[in-house]
Amino acid sequence: MDPLGAATLFLVICLSCLMVLSTWRQMHRKSQMPPGPTPLPFIGNLFQVNTSDMYRSLMKIREKYGPVYTIHLGPRRVVVLCGYDAVKEALVDQDEDFSDRGEQATLDWFFQGYGVGFSNREREKQLQRFSITTLRNFGMGKRSVEERILEETHFLLESLRETKSAPFDPTYILSRSVSNVISSIIFGNRFEYKDEEFLSLLTTMQETYQFVSSSWGQLYEMFSGIMQHLPGPQEKAFKKLLLMKEFFVRKIKANKETLDPNNPRDFIDCFLVKMQQEKENPNTEFFQENLVMTALNVFFAGTETVSTTLRYGFLLLLKYPEIEEKVHKEIEWVIGLNRIPNMDDRPLMPYTDAVIHEIQRFSDLVPTGVVRRVTRDTQFRGYTIPKGTEVFPMLGSVLKDPKHFARPDVFDPQHFLDENGQFKRNKAFMPFSAGKRYCFGEHLARTELFLFFTSILQNFRFKSPIPPEKIDISPMLVGFFNVPHFYEMCAIPL
Repeated sequence: MDPLGAATLFLVICLSCLMVLSTWRQMHRKSQMPPGPTPLPFIGNLFQVNTSDMYRSLMKIREKYGPVYTIHLGPRRVVVLCGYDAVKEALVDQDEDFSDRGEQATLDWFFQGYGVGFSNREREKQLQRFSITTLRNFGMGKRSVEERILEETHFLLESLRETKSAPFDPTYILSRSVSNVISSIIFGNRFEYKDEEFLSLLTTMQETYQFVSSSWGQLYEMFSGIMQHLPGPQEKAFKKLLLMKEFFVRKIKANKETLDPNNPRDFIDCFLVKMQQEKENPNTEFFQENLVMTALNVFFAGTETVSTTLRYGFLLLLKYPEIEEKVHKEIEWVIGLNRIPNMDDRPLMPYTDAVIHEIQRFSDLVPTGVVRRVTRDTQFRGYTIPKGTEVFPMLGSVLKDPKHFARPDVFDPQHFLDENGQFKRNKAFMPFSAGKRYCFGEHLARTELFLFFTSILQNFRFKSPIPPEKIDISPMLVGFFNVPHFYEMCAIPL
């Protein structure tokens, strides 16, 4: 190409970019959206965020633009809500406006809008209503779910004894036990701890959360339209998720072949019965794909969040052995060493309850919150947020709001204790989100955390192979999920 032609081409490209940028800015101004950094065409505000620590990047931008601002993550336009007041106003006071699910690209590729967790509107309402009712019928919120958990703690404690006080990684010991509680509801039975297929499921979940929290995973969230067609780590994540789906399809097929509509054995049976009841309804949401994906949703949510919270919690106790010692004393005082814990003990154990709440607060497992989407043009704090706009309700900014927690960046059980040492509730404690799309497994999770935590500490003391001052309690990955570092610990029998 001759120099004049090259110069002309370069000028045309520059003018085109300027026109796109000008149009983008005008659209941004006219929309009356919350303020935010000026985006570049296509890449948005990519240069203003660190994909390896998206949460910290978004909180830094808040310092300039306030608790409600707009950012462009690639071509995605997102409104970010920071702090208790803004998040509460959106998710609770205007819950209908902010009730749709936004895009979680990796999981959306897999779930495709099916299932209770990543669907919207009528589908989500029907599936959520069914799921809550069915889980309650199988004991969630009742004494019988305690029995399921305590039965599983027996196997967990045996596994810990088998370590013979030697260092071990608690990751899969904890996830197997927690997962077996929800598995007994979904499938009607628990899995043996050495079941290779079961361990493969847990590994897939762990790797999926690591991927969506990695720098590459965050780039995929921004540019999934292109990256899904390119080679990269996302291909491995997708393949493993499909294998997980195949496992659930096989389980559902086996249930179909032995189904007794008058005697449903588990969550899958109940859904199959509902499918039979609604087979003549052309608008039913009870069909095969929704069954597969809803069962997967419940399995994911009922496994990884509680097991990761416990794993993070035990790391914190290794870092602060004086806190562990106070928990031991309260367990010995209230429960003793000769009977198993139960939920009636919790009101009598304010310090232990405060420690568990502080573990949830400090670990902050889903720092940016699960993405929402406004259901209509929405007026919010003087701004107009157009229908369909995605919203990040920054749960981490709520759990670490300095207006509600005296030392937000420090692990301190005193955040949940009053001057008399009694448990003190805090309205900014929102680890399960809030409003219409809150986590309906909250009661089960709270029950599991208390019973697993107290049962383990009733029987063991923890010891770290490295000195407490060298223990790193910062997350290993900070993306959609806060992933703690892998570590080893010793469980010393009492």
